[in-house]
Amino acid sequence: MIPGHATRAGTEAYAASFGAACAPGHYSGFLNQHLQLSSLGVGGFPGAADDAADEAVARIVERALLSGLNVLDSAVHYRYGRALVALRAGLERAFAGGVAREQVFVAIKGGFLLFPEGQPADLERWFDANIAARGLGTRADLAGAHLLSAPYLAWQLEFARAALGLETLDAFLIDQPEVHIRAIGKERANRKLARAFALLEQAVKEGRLRQYGVATFDAMRVETDHLLFQSIASLQGLAEGAAQTVHKDPRARHHLRLLQLPFNPALTEGFTRFSQATGQGNVASTLQAAHQLGLYVMTSHALGKGRFAAADPLAAGIPGLANPAQRALQFARSTPGVGTALAGLSTPAHLDDMLAVARTPPLARQDYAKLFRRAE
Repeated sequence: MIPGHATRAGTEAYAASFGAACAPGHYSGFLNQHLQLSSLGVGGFPGAADDAADEAVARIVERALLSGLNVLDSAVHYRYGRALVALRAGLERAFAGGVAREQVFVAIKGGFLLFPEGQPADLERWFDANIAARGLGTRADLAGAHLLSAPYLAWQLEFARAALGLETLDAFLIDQPEVHIRAIGKERANRKLARAFALLEQAVKEGRLRQYGVATFDAMRVETDHLLFQSIASLQGLAEGAAQTVHKDPRARHHLRLLQLPFNPALTEGFTRFSQATGQGNVASTLQAAHQLGLYVMTSHALGKGRFAAADPLAAGIPGLANPAQRALQFARSTPGVGTALAGLSTPAHLDDMLAVARTPPLARQDYAKLFRRAE
């Protein structure tokens, strides 16, 4: 297991060396840790579950890390577990090329079931044999293919550490916990989430993890009165209770420090919809509220699973870039409140686009604001 985790000194050295060709504004500080994280990060979702995709992703990860992108995001279940194998190969090659563990931020998501042999024909039989029989969860913890069970999330955390060969993960995010709200209601879902936060606090205490978060799809974009809406402040309350329980200290500080939500030209609600009460006397957008409440935001789906590599709604508003993919990446990473914009990559050409944007300054606030107009 490779020791270490992203550090202030390590990421500052990375920005000054491997990131020297990147434009001013490409790196931003991560909360009070002052980590210098790239404004664009490589996601691990796309690609077939085969050797060719593994090799393509490994090469992308290696080249990204050697070229100024030091944020990586993946999930235990991506490509039936092969995404982590490819990520490890890319990391090892980059480390051999001079990148240090302390210079890279690795975030892993968990919650969806991992099917190492592919989608089972009989999910219930597979679940009983592989999950329930091992004490990792019950059918009552299941919503579709998502398992909100503290023992299963603990297993996924250890699976990710072993698969990556990393002693400490920089972040572990519970992936789309809101899917359980439809099945069991928000109160019961939040109780399960609180138990999950407690296990992650314990992992931080033991040095296996640095911080944790929640990766959402709907919960941070919908209206306040929507069934799936989640309040950032309420999630922090659950984390605070978990920290106090684990550390047996009423003054213990929680380690819920990341939030992930989709953001692209078709999914702008994180910036445009004011739905979050911050507890500081105002109602804010998700991005504003996260900033006020001390959460680092990583946005996902910057290319809309490839849609915005072809569609070009930003052509008139973002000149000076070569193609629609670059404009979509520039749009996401320039959004006020976004720390890192993620895009899943399995095609080298899209890494070329990401690196071209990294070498371009983010849009100025006034130029970004011009991309929006108030609805009549």
